[in-house]
Amino acid sequence: MADKLVILLYLLVMVVAGYVGMRRSRTSEDFAIAGRRLGPFMYTSAMSTVVLGAASTVGGVSLGYQYGVSGMVLVLALALGIAAIGVCFAGKLFRSGVFTVPDALGRRFGARSRVLSSAVVVFYTLMVGVGQIIAIGTVLTVVFDVSATTAAFIGWATIMLYSVAGGMWSITLTDVVQFLVKTVGILCLMLPLALREAGGLGRMREALPDGFFSPTGIGVGTIWAYFLLFFFGFMIDQGNWQRLLTARSERVARWGAVASGAYCALYGLAGALIGTAARVSLPELANPDDAYARVAALVLPVGLFGVVIAAALAASMSTASGLLIGASTVLTNDVLRPLGGARRGGVRADRVALFAVGLVALGLSFALDSVVGAVTVAADVLAAALLIPVVGAMFWKRSTTAGALAGMLAGTVVCVVMMVRAGLYANEPVSWGMVACLVVFVAVSLVTRPDPRTGPLDFEELPALAEAADPAAPRVPAQAPAGDDDGAPVSSPRRA
Repeated sequence: MADKLVILLYLLVMVVAGYVGMRRSRTSEDFAIAGRRLGPFMYTSAMSTVVLGAASTVGGVSLGYQYGVSGMVLVLALALGIAAIGVCFAGKLFRSGVFTVPDALGRRFGARSRVLSSAVVVFYTLMVGVGQIIAIGTVLTVVFDVSATTAAFIGWATIMLYSVAGGMWSITLTDVVQFLVKTVGILCLMLPLALREAGGLGRMREALPDGFFSPTGIGVGTIWAYFLLFFFGFMIDQGNWQRLLTARSERVARWGAVASGAYCALYGLAGALIGTAARVSLPELANPDDAYARVAALVLPVGLFGVVIAAALAASMSTASGLLIGASTVLTNDVLRPLGGARRGGVRADRVALFAVGLVALGLSFALDSVVGAVTVAADVLAAALLIPVVGAMFWKRSTTAGALAGMLAGTVVCVVMMVRAGLYANEPVSWGMVACLVVFVAVSLVTRPDPRTGPLDFEELPALAEAADPAAPRVPAQAPAGDDDGAPVSSPRRA
């Protein structure tokens, strides 16, 4: 009973945070990027929680159970990707005012690239969000003994209440709570207690093969595949770009992302060690994905078990809310507003778009038992089709619209063909797709002429060009007002 009360209290806190965020979200900028007011702690917490979803938490423990400490490579690839976003992209995005991936491509390469990239980004963010909703349902089913459909609806309804109410402000406030819950649940409770149950690192080394303590035990090929898919994929993940622009300054955005990467790497190591300890304490598990819940039940007393289950919920909810608002932002900013829709709707239109995306995600979560295949396809296509054009838009003056469009199509086609030939879960699709995109993008750009009005995205002229093409599109100011470390502005007319 105590564990259930802990979970219910956690869900209630999420709803209250939504109400607080609603009072701060008065403009589309507030709703989409929290008004660019977040200080170091709130920004780093939010950036970390969007990375550490169900795959990083439950999946990271599962990989540790199967392969040992090398099971952390999935989360490590994500951690390196999030740090790279801050180092490589923070300055470009802050100076250009871009906060969606399609917006970056549209400003540099025109409307057709915006439409094509919007389709890829929305599909990717939506399908990964569906996976998080299914994971939430799985956890709540165990705790409350209800059907998977009912459990998924409870989790979805909670996410929608706080996300639709306050947008990125509410999501950020809940992310801070979720960051603390995950830190306590995984690093402070699960890790030391699981290691103690297994007899410590010394006994674990004696009980398990040497490969469980090798950094390459999972396989060099798998490590390379994770790096390609998750490091490069995360660099162009819409949710990550949107979180980057919530920082109150370029400096906070850059170094907060690096700090977030360091935290995520530590979190990944903790998950792998918990899974390795579970292999000693519970050696006969039929399904490695059960390792997280089983070891929690084994080592934790009543009440603390509820905290750890709340940590699993926090992992999924924070990622799901970030992905769903990313999909809705792309729809409003890059599809509806350029077409004339949502022009005068402001925050109301943003809320309607987010709720509509949420309804689609809920329906898909009911229809699909597993979205692993769809998520794999979406992630592969995202990296294969968009990474090279995005980097070209930011850094290569000679890139052209024809080269970008040809590269996107070539990367997508080659990636899909290789999936058919080698299988959905093979390493080749994303690798060959990225190679095809790079070759075609460079070759076509060199034989066609770039638009003389455009250049890499730190050019001052670009926001003006985009505004002339689409006067209804929202613009992000060059610098947010200064604030304190909690993200509240020191002086702002919005708080009058």
